Amino acid sequence: MSSNDARDDQTGRFVTQPNGRIRPLSPHLQTWRWHITMAASILFRATIGAASFGALFAIGWLAALAFGPEAYADLLAFAGSPLGLLIGFGLTWVLFSFLLNGGRHLFNDTGEGLTIKSADALSHVAVWGPIVLSVLFWAALFASGRVSL
Repeated sequence: MSSNDARDDQTGRFVTQPNGRIRPLSPHLQTWRWHITMAASILFRATIGAASFGALFAIGWLAALAFGPEAYADLLAFAGSPLGLLIGFGLTWVLFSFLLNGGRHLFNDTGEGLTIKSADALSHVAVWGPIVLSVLFWAALFASGRVSL
């Protein structure tokens, strides 16, 4: 694509950079092939929304404490229900995702782990690790009798 073609582009998908190179305006799935590092990045962003939901759940817990023993008992009953346990599992996954993805980012910020092989390995840990850790955590809760259906 020539510089004139980029200026004539009606879709707005291409831009001429100051060095004269023509590049897509923003990398997109149509431009880049799917890769595990993309999955880690997208999942990390998705956990932000889920953590916001978790914050609402924490606010509800504080409100139940403020409204007295009956409201708190109702909240505990909901938390022990299958839906409450599913929400708890999801929030556990979010926590482990934040920890592993945050650790990946901290490691990368030192300038390490930036080769393709190490970036792929760290991304696999950040994508699959939260699932494994959440299952192990909840299996331990059920095995210890702290949680039951």
